[in-house]
Amino acid sequence: MVPYLILIYSVIIISLIVIVYLVKYTFSQDKGTSQMQEISTYIREGAMAFIKRQYKTIFILSILALFLIILSNYLGNISKGSGLAISISLHTGIAFITGAFCSALSGYIGMYMAVNSNIRAAAGAKNGLNNALQIALKGGAVTGLAVTALSLLGVASLFLIYGGFSGNDTLIKEAPSLIIGFGFGASFVALFAQLGGGIYTKAADVGADLVGKVEAGIPEDDPRNPAVIADLVGDNVGDCAGRGADLFESTAAENIGAMILGVALYPIFGWKGILFPLVARALGIVASIVGIFSVKVKNDSDDPMKALKNGFVVTSLINLVLLFFVVKNMLSGSLTTGGTVNYIYLYGCAVAGVLLSYVFVVITDYYTSITHKPVKDIATASKTGAGTNIITGLSVGMESTALPVICISICIFISYKLSELALPSVANAGLYGTAIATMGMLSTCTYILAMDTFGPITDNAGGITEMSGAPEEIRIITDRLDACGNTTKALTKGYAVGSAALATFLLFSAYLDEVKRILGKPLDSWFSVDIGKPEVFIGGFIGAMIVFLFSSTAISAVGRAAQYVILEVRRQFKEIPGIMEGTSKPDYARCVDIVTKGALKEMILPGIIVISAPVLVGIILGKESAAGFLMITTITGVIMALFLNNGGGAWDNAKKLIELGEHGGKNSEAHKASVVGDTVGDPFKDTAGPSLHVLIKLVSTLTLVFVALFA
Repeated sequence: MVPYLILIYSVIIISLIVIVYLVKYTFSQDKGTSQMQEISTYIREGAMAFIKRQYKTIFILSILALFLIILSNYLGNISKGSGLAISISLHTGIAFITGAFCSALSGYIGMYMAVNSNIRAAAGAKNGLNNALQIALKGGAVTGLAVTALSLLGVASLFLIYGGFSGNDTLIKEAPSLIIGFGFGASFVALFAQLGGGIYTKAADVGADLVGKVEAGIPEDDPRNPAVIADLVGDNVGDCAGRGADLFESTAAENIGAMILGVALYPIFGWKGILFPLVARALGIVASIVGIFSVKVKNDSDDPMKALKNGFVVTSLINLVLLFFVVKNMLSGSLTTGGTVNYIYLYGCAVAGVLLSYVFVVITDYYTSITHKPVKDIATASKTGAGTNIITGLSVGMESTALPVICISICIFISYKLSELALPSVANAGLYGTAIATMGMLSTCTYILAMDTFGPITDNAGGITEMSGAPEEIRIITDRLDACGNTTKALTKGYAVGSAALATFLLFSAYLDEVKRILGKPLDSWFSVDIGKPEVFIGGFIGAMIVFLFSSTAISAVGRAAQYVILEVRRQFKEIPGIMEGTSKPDYARCVDIVTKGALKEMILPGIIVISAPVLVGIILGKESAAGFLMITTITGVIMALFLNNGGGAWDNAKKLIELGEHGGKNSEAHKASVVGDTVGDPFKDTAGPSLHVLIKLVSTLTLVFVALFA
């Protein structure tokens, strides 16, 4: 075990060294003119004020959740003796707080780097496209590395502390179950970070667009718009802080789920089957570092999106090579029934996961890019008004769920069957194959998160150049990077929901294993969930409903918060007449404060719904009903997230396509219709959709944490 642990912690140290280099590189760049710095200061102060107030709220909610976790685990395990019950509940509680802290830290790091990289990317554009691209990507890469390295450090360290390095087989096998709380803590913080940030960013965006662009007829990011700073702040608190916490909990929860499944195959792989997910994650970080440093454009006419896609391909290819050696060295062994494990088949599972990540990027690009038919169809429909724009956008969003679901199903089926071929006559063999596929898909997580944070950095850079009156040649470069950033944000959302789909199948299987462990059954035995039982059917029925109810509350929260902004912007236009003439400065801070209060208030109800529903179902209807709830929530949540993410992204880019000159360009009737469609799509793609990624995994980790009560 020691060589592998040295490898894991060496990669964490390497990540820290690279982070220090990237931070030093980013902060050494020029900060531009005094006007740029003034605007950047507004954005930074607004973002920091929001996250400070948001984390206070999350801290209070986390303490309440900690109390419930300790109490429920104590009551659920009291039959084993009070000493053991106390030990289990305290271990789970400590893991929960550790996961919550690391998740919050990941979100903070992501936002901090974004609000300090945006101005440098804007100023760097005067030295050409590649310079601005490097600043934005390397600023985003700090987030990617910090998130994945923190996740790896947290899970690996808790595994060792809880007995993974003891040499005692019993303690090694029990350790993964004790660190489930880490995944739940990460999911808990991620849900509220994504919800609060998503409500904030879309309330500010909708308010700024409807009053500024539609009613007042002023351009996007116009400094005369009182809500423009709140809008730019929202890009960071939603897409950086929220997504950082989101993908942190993805990697943490999926590592833990795979480790739990590895316990069932302990007679074949020993501790290697448990440690495999952590080693795979470590090498994925190494591959992503190489991919990040491979990105560059030669001149200002090159396509930055092509350069980013090339970096993703480089990362994926390196991962395929590294995963081969990891699988060969860690997942070889002798079968208890005779013969040896065919590791080539297990490597095929990893390949299936890596390919799925690439396929998801391609599919999402097709449905959300301005160069493809779906977005062009929505733009064309805008010529006849907002109604046809919305009808076409809904149709595109619904259609976009088909191919991803088929591809996820194929990946699960192939990885399951390949693992059964590698481990014939071994119970749970197929499930471990899906775990390997999940590790393959998440092997590119560091690079994907760097691309995701690149999006809000370039978005802010474009806003800063627009508001500061920068020369046209600089604005052309930042506009190109902004358009590229919009695409990367859409691609990473597709990737996030794809990984969530694989992960929840993995976590569902881990839940069944936990039930067997608590009931004292062998892990290689079979435990089925009969959907024909009324209580199981009801649990699934409620699970499907919760997805819709949650999405409804998240979207309506944006609408309510946006109303506060709209009324405030209208008030300022009316009471401060010098704004439109440019002789008076809008009260930016007032809008930021209004959106902050509204977002934090509105995030509570959706979060409580998600957390309370599975616990109540499990306690009232039992362990099988909780499994039905988990399974149907996963299926419904993945499809709904795909619909919301892709539909919203397509609406957004249909508007941008028209703004580039199609169908009459800006201020045309088609443009006005597309703005309405984009307004509908905004809470889809940036609030409800991304929050569903977290909901799917939160329900999985929550049922694992409270399984002792259900069983």
